[in-house]
Amino acid sequence: MSAPSELDMNRVYAVSRRFAAVAHVTLFRGEIVGLGNVPSNGPFLLAANHASFLDPPLVGCHVPRQISFFARKTLWRGGLASWWLNAVGCIPVDRDGSDVAAIKNVLRALSASRALVVFPEGTRSADGQLQPPKAGVGLIACRAQVPVVPARIFNSHRALGRDQALRLGTPVSVVYGRPLVPTEYDDPAAGKERYQRASEKIMAAIAALELPAVAVV
Repeated sequence: MSAPSELDMNRVYAVSRRFAAVAHVTLFRGEIVGLGNVPSNGPFLLAANHASFLDPPLVGCHVPRQISFFARKTLWRGGLASWWLNAVGCIPVDRDGSDVAAIKNVLRALSASRALVVFPEGTRSADGQLQPPKAGVGLIACRAQVPVVPARIFNSHRALGRDQALRLGTPVSVVYGRPLVPTEYDDPAAGKERYQRASEKIMAAIAALELPAVAVV
């Protein structure tokens, strides 16, 4: 099977992705490491740490295939914003993350060989330090039984942290790790702790990622 290209993407998504990629390398001087670890076809989860509103576009814009994202339902207020969210394939979810319909939509998307960006921490870190993961991502991964690509975003909290102004020129880098297969994160014998433990294993893989010495600023 040939590798996907922008011809395989929704036109609005392709344009948005190209814009975000150019903005990343020009405005934030970021390094991109390990992109070859991202599967070129088939379903997978792209699991990353979360410290900024910049994280979703920056972790997804360099992947050469269309990826889905979660977005709060409250963002669908009609007009251009709602049109764009629908056009790029965002999946609406309640703020508390307990939206059963959203999980069903995610599983349906993964069964159709799509990819999805997820953030195990659930909320943005205030200082860039990794936070304990929530069980939600583990639930999705264990239910879907798809590869999980760990990714670590460096310095996005400095570029646009919580309650901070945008700081252009701040180096924001992304490292993509080796995909985890289900047997590496899923332990069905864990019982009630199954999903939480899966999230913790995924988060540990994210924490293990490092920038090459030449890319450290």
